[in-house]
This record gives sequence, structure tokens and C-alpha cells, in this order.
Amino acid sequence: MRQMSRMTERPVVKRTARAILLDGPTPGEPDAALEMIVIKRTKPGEEPYWITPGGGMEPGDPTVVAALHREVDEELGAKVVDVVPAFVDTVSHSALPHGLNGMGGTPVAAHGVKVQHFFVCRLASMDLAQRHGPEVDEPRGTYEVIRIPFTRAGIASVRLVPPSLRAYLDANIEGVRALLAPDLG
Repeated sequence: MRQMSRMTERPVVKRTARAILLDGPTPGEPDAALEMIVIKRTKPGEEPYWITPGGGMEPGDPTVVAALHREVDEELGAKVVDVVPAFVDTVSHSALPHGLNGMGGTPVAAHGVKVQHFFVCRLASMDLAQRHGPEVDEPRGTYEVIRIPFTRAGIASVRLVPPSLRAYLDANIEGVRALLAPDLG
């Protein structure tokens, strides 16, 4: 008889909401001109990388989608529409909880996983002058908002992180476009 190994569930210590944010032709027009809005992050002493707009849920966020809307507003001064779940990524993560332990007030790290929710959505409006929040008020490096073609070549032209998102988009770009099709329902 073969003994099966038991997998233990890892606690979720952080949840994030990120936008695969598309702008371009209205439904029914060719998709070739679609652009994806990303943020080029440059930290001192590190190579630049590109991320999708978004970030961690905060205690005041009633839902992951509400966190997405808040983060897009903070980082881009933007509003989004047609928000559709597209992809979930789970990675190992250590986080410091909001409280301190009872032994001298030392922060205690919680080890578990970070669940990143990626939503495909359309840009409704954007005013970069309306950006606010930690990335703007206390930046660690630079945050440059750029547009790349929403094509395999466009995605391959930047170091998009996490790598799992880059792989997902490369394998599913037509499916991601279809998530915004007018006949989806």
C-alpha cells in the first residue's frame, strides 16, 4: 500500500488586486490597437521592471474589487470599467501583521502565501495629476506610467512581473481579449 503525503494548507497573509488594464478600440473594432497600461518601476541600484497597477487590500476595502478600484485611483488617477476576474497567482510570502507580540513589542512575521487577483478591465478615464497615496507621497524609486501594445511582442518587450503573469498573458492573450467581448454577458 502506497502512503500518500499530506499537503498542509498555507495561511493567506496578504491579498492583492491588480489590473490588466486595457485601453483602445471600443468593442466590435479590431483588437490589434489595444494597449496595456503598466508601471515601470525603477528602484535605486536595481534593474527596472514593469508591474500592473494595483496593490494590497487594506482593512477598509470591503472586497478585492473595491481594493482594485482604490489602487487604480491612487496609482493612476484612473477609473476602470468592465472588471472581469482573469487570473490568480499564489506565492510564498512573509508579512508583518499590524500588531506586535507581547515580548518587548517586536514585530512578528506571519509566514504563508500572498494571493494576487488579476482582473482584466478597460480604462474609463485617467488623470495622472490626480495620483495620490504612498507611491506618490513617499516614492521608493520611480513609478513611470507607460503603454505597451497588448500583443505578445508588446508584453515580451518589457520585464513584466510576476513571471507567472507574463506566461499567462503569452499563453492566453486572445482569451484575455475575449473577457472584454460585448457578448460575454
